Amino acid sequence: MPKVLVSDKLAKEGIDILKQVAEVDVNTGLPEDELCKIIGDYDALVIRSGTTVTAKVLEAATKLKIIGRAGVGVDNVDVPVATEKGVIVVNSPGGNTIAAAELTVAMLLALSRNIPQAYCSMTEKQWNRSKYVGNEVYKKTLGILGLGKIGQEVAKRCQSFGMKVIAYDPFISSETADALGVEIVEFNDCLKRSDYISLHLPKNKETIGLIGAKQFDMMKDGVRIVNCARGGIIDDGALAEAIKSGKCAGAGLDVYVSEPPDFSNELFSLPNVVTTPHLGASTEEAQTNVAIDVAEQIVDVFEGKSARSAVNMPALSPEVLAAVQPFLPLAEKMASLAAQTTEGRPSQISIRYCGELAEGETGPITRSVLVGLLRPALGENVNSVNAPVMAKSRGLEVVESKCADGGDYASLLSVSVTTDKGVYEVAGTLFGARDMRVVKMGGFPMDLVPEGVVLVAPHMDKPGVIGNVGTLLGNEGINIASMYVGRKTAGENAIMVLNVDAEIPASVLEKITQLNNIDSVKQVRL
Repeated sequence: MPKVLVSDKLAKEGIDILKQVAEVDVNTGLPEDELCKIIGDYDALVIRSGTTVTAKVLEAATKLKIIGRAGVGVDNVDVPVATEKGVIVVNSPGGNTIAAAELTVAMLLALSRNIPQAYCSMTEKQWNRSKYVGNEVYKKTLGILGLGKIGQEVAKRCQSFGMKVIAYDPFISSETADALGVEIVEFNDCLKRSDYISLHLPKNKETIGLIGAKQFDMMKDGVRIVNCARGGIIDDGALAEAIKSGKCAGAGLDVYVSEPPDFSNELFSLPNVVTTPHLGASTEEAQTNVAIDVAEQIVDVFEGKSARSAVNMPALSPEVLAAVQPFLPLAEKMASLAAQTTEGRPSQISIRYCGELAEGETGPITRSVLVGLLRPALGENVNSVNAPVMAKSRGLEVVESKCADGGDYASLLSVSVTTDKGVYEVAGTLFGARDMRVVKMGGFPMDLVPEGVVLVAPHMDKPGVIGNVGTLLGNEGINIASMYVGRKTAGENAIMVLNVDAEIPASVLEKITQLNNIDSVKQVRL
């Protein structure tokens, strides 16, 4: 009988499921060295946020088949090492959806009616009805930043209060938004039109400090803002200034840059800031749901089935893995390139396999394409297993096709993204086992190595355009590693793609856009 170690507190319902198929030991609060001493005896490990599964622990886990994280985040697991060791890592991405949505709504109502402040006043035997006059949410506009599972549940609940809900999410289709009764708007419009703003975004390079002084200036006077997503998306200093000036009438915060937070932070002393200690998933139901979900997945793996919420690559036969492995990084980078350069809201992604590539298993490659497409906007939580589910939840149609003829190449992979602004295609191939090349972009022939920081600049093919860009970058101390130009007809539309050695500041990108015959500029990180 397999053995399972539960190293953090877990709901009894989950443990009972595990006991049906395995011997279960509950041993919580183990330091790393103690965990290393015993982990070699176990086939599965169940954790929450308390246990950190390091490379050292994984090295000692000689029998381990699966790690189950009863919750969403797996930042306390060294997933790359686990994958290398052949250990499946699973989480429970949907178990706390309702809990997080309900806390968001509770925060919104608490801000509107001054409930925490009034309660504190009553505990001091004060009767201050006039001091705590609130506002109704009825007929107010709620702006949701990030319309994933939690954002959608928040929208439904707030619509029942008679609120108008608008949302910003670059990967929600119009059909999905229409079904929810939510108006999809651009980011700045969402800020400008909202009486209440609720954040449901991942934390990544693009979203850290996303809401700062400039963004508060765009908002309505008296806006209220709720963050039950991740700390650091709102700039704390800018939020404090907005509240003190009256621009922001109040904020509800459940998450912080560091946890526990620095209580000397000025936000904790402002009377119209409601704070809670990261309670988003802290309901009895949510804890039970994630325990059951993870336990069921561990049982499935013990019985030879697939885990439904694995966060690393699902198991493949050695033969299939050897055939598709070289194309996985190419597929992800191509899709990421498309995602970061395409204009408009995507509704469909078409993946075409040609030549020798069409003869074998393509499922893992399709998953890598979806990861590359979604991760720039949705963050590191997107992986090869959950990407199809995320694409479906956002109304993205995935179309796959195959053709025997690869044209000039033995194998050719083509990714086309259809948006409300048009269709954008990227095609690529491998030379040998590792030499990745993008051979077509936006209809133009290309010979691009997809790596590092890439500058993409559609332009008119006129003398001096390329030289002007190179001179400007040189004057700014930015070195060009390589350059590719695609065109069909001399003197007409063309595309310039540069690999550069460092990220280009926004001020420099703005200067490039102002050069003659430059249509637009995009900076891509691959």
